[in-house]
Amino acid sequence: MELTTIAKPYANAVFEIAEQNKSHSDWRGVLEAGAQLANDENMQAFIASPSATNENKAQAVVALFGLILGRALNTEETSFVALLLDNSRIGALPSMLELFDMMNNLSSDAKTFHVISAYKLSAAEEKQIVSDLSDKYSTTVSIDTEVDENLVGGVVIKEGDKVIDLSIKARVNELGSRLSIN
Repeated sequence: MELTTIAKPYANAVFEIAEQNKSHSDWRGVLEAGAQLANDENMQAFIASPSATNENKAQAVVALFGLILGRALNTEETSFVALLLDNSRIGALPSMLELFDMMNNLSSDAKTFHVISAYKLSAAEEKQIVSDLSDKYSTTVSIDTEVDENLVGGVVIKEGDKVIDLSIKARVNELGSRLSIN
């Protein structure tokens, strides 16, 4: 069976939960972390290993999700991961992420922003950015993050062709251009 077919009911369920709780960015983070784990050869070997118990697998996978996310999983997220393990569906997480993003983009009141920062953002910083963008655009917001050490500090926020550049690099470049004009 194709992974997209397997992933669809899970992605639909996660999207419904995210809609109810307005937790799109949290769930996207969980799916993104899961996609990373699902694509890791060592993780695939561990999950397929008959020598590890299901309980050990669940504890290890939940702990890895927490490390990747920089926060502990909540009860719903932990149950979701356990369900995927019980049903041998961890491999479908990349497809679930793709479907979740498609549903998020089709949702009329949801926007996805790409945030580039000079360092890995903490969960609190990500939550604050989501909150600020939600307030600014009066909509549900989710973000995906990227690290670019060339920025020195600050962030660049992109959505489609719109760019909000709050980086130190941009401010230094602006200052340089102002000084060269005078």
